[in-house]
Amino acid sequence: MSTQEPVRTGASRTVLHGADIARALTRISHEILESNKGPEGLVILGIPTRGVTLAERIGALVGDVSGQTVPVGSLDVTMYRDDLHRNPTRTPQRTRIPAGGVDGRTVVLVDDVLFSGRSIRAALDALNDIGRPAAVRLAILVDRGHRELPIRPDFVGKNLPSSRDERVNVHLADTDGVEEVTIES
Repeated sequence: MSTQEPVRTGASRTVLHGADIARALTRISHEILESNKGPEGLVILGIPTRGVTLAERIGALVGDVSGQTVPVGSLDVTMYRDDLHRNPTRTPQRTRIPAGGVDGRTVVLVDDVLFSGRSIRAALDALNDIGRPAAVRLAILVDRGHRELPIRPDFVGKNLPSSRDERVNVHLADTDGVEEVTIES
């Protein structure tokens, strides 16, 4: 784990600290269990990079609360993105579907920031190629608005109004050495 501060390019302000992130993930975990009426049939899939870390944390919290292990995996959406022409060198990440697959189960997709909705559309396409879930839910740490597609999260850690030209950054200890959400202008 790196202890280095993340590189910031513009004026930045912290809007969530580590304790805020932990509280939001705990609340999301309880909401997932309540919505699903328990852990049965749940599969939690994170969208790389930080969505995978968040999915693992949510999976552990759901397991702690329910006393049952919930399958957690990752779903790479790189080849399903509609902006590949802008960044053709994007490196695909690993997709890891838990044993038992997704057919007939409730899949909770997890990502760090919801903005235009395009990554989630790509995730739905990728998931469709893997199997046929009974239901798909969306858990997001930060919803910043500005949707370009009719995508709405089921579970939100923080609604964070921002302008289109601002950048919302989620930094997690596992990948960045610090726990915070910042807005850069």
